[in-house]
Formats: sequence, C-alpha cells, structure tokens
Amino acid sequence: MKLAPLALAGLAAAAPQVSKRASGVQGFDISHYQDKVDYKGAYASGARFVIIKATEGTSYIDPAFSQHYTGATEAGLIRGGYHFAHPDSASGADQAKYFLAHGGGWSNDGITLPGMLDLEYNPSGDTCYGLSDSKMVSWIQDFVDTYHGETGRYPMIYTTADWWKTCTGDSNAFASTCPLVLARYSSSPGSAPGGWPYHTIWQNSNSYEFGGDSDIFNGDEAGLKKLASG
Repeated sequence: MKLAPLALAGLAAAAPQVSKRASGVQGFDISHYQDKVDYKGAYASGARFVIIKATEGTSYIDPAFSQHYTGATEAGLIRGGYHFAHPDSASGADQAKYFLAHGGGWSNDGITLPGMLDLEYNPSGDTCYGLSDSKMVSWIQDFVDTYHGETGRYPMIYTTADWWKTCTGDSNAFASTCPLVLARYSSSPGSAPGGWPYHTIWQNSNSYEFGGDSDIFNGDEAGLKKLASG
C-alpha cells in the first residue's frame, strides 16, 4: 500500500526492511506505483499470491489494475483486488459496489482471493476521516455486508493495529468473519487487534524484490488455496 508518513509510524518506529523471509507463503501487493513487476520471477522464487489495487472511493480506478491482474494470472499466481477506503466521501455500501464493479469481485475458480478493504490513515486529512469509533464501525459493516451479499464471501480487512484501535475503538465486530491482513514492518507481526485470534496475512515489509510490498500468508499453500476457494 502507498502509506502516508503518519501510517509508517503505526507500522514500526523505524520501518525496518525485513531481509529474512518469514514462515508462511510469500506474496506481495501492488498498484500503479509499481509499473514494472516481475510476476514470473516472483513465482519462481516461491511467491504464490498477489493483491492488486483496484479502486479508491467511488471515483478512482487504478490504471494498472488490468495489466497487473493479467500478468499475475499468466504467471500462475493466486490474485485478488483491494479497495482503498475513503469513509468520508461515500457510504460503505456505495464503495463496495464501486469496488465490485471495477475488479473487486470474487469467483469460485480457485485462483481468486476475496476482495480486500484497505483501511489506514487518511493521506490528506483527519486520521479517522472525521468519524467517531461507532460511525467508523458502521461504515465498515456497511461495506462488509454489501460485499458479502453480492459475492457470498466476506472481504479481507487490511489495517494496522494502531489505526484499528484509534479509529474503531478496537472493535471486535469483524473478528469472526473478515480475514485480517495486518501491516507491521518488523521482524514479527505482533498481536492482532480487534479480537482477531490471528492474522491471515502479514504485510511485513514495504519492499519486495520483485515489486511492491511483501506479504506473508499465515499457513501453507493448501491453506492459501482454501482462502481463495472459500
């Protein structure tokens, strides 16, 4: 993800680069900021999934989404889209529908991850987008319910422990439904927020040798395929 400076503070004090590969299945996430991605090289090195930026709010489609999605598919990677949330600009339902219409859908084909809702520090304003804890939780619930209603799958939620505690009051409303993608640039993922018993994916570094940010699936390849297939 393209994080604002404030976001980096919530990930780790110095946001160190992690050179030692963590246990689990390697993956990565990308957007148009990565104009050259070595999908086949990533696969050959052990990566098995990639999460690709699709949309923001209700007016932005990532211009590289289709290119990245095709490249990932051709390389044999399990792939899916993510939506950068703007809770201050439109309802959760409207943003979920926009995401679904522009690459965020899910297909039971064994190679498509459920969509991911990217919730992080506001890059251009109030950290919590001007919403109280309860209103933020309601906004997220609106997005989650709409996505689930259309696809039969709950979206993954990407966040940092600090943002989640600051902006939702550490809500546990999604711990039993939405897989957690936890961002923390450190040698360990730390404790999961919000009542989640564990993270499903750990974004452990903002530098991956084949492009984008490094992600580690918390399990084996069979588990990753199960996440994709539902």
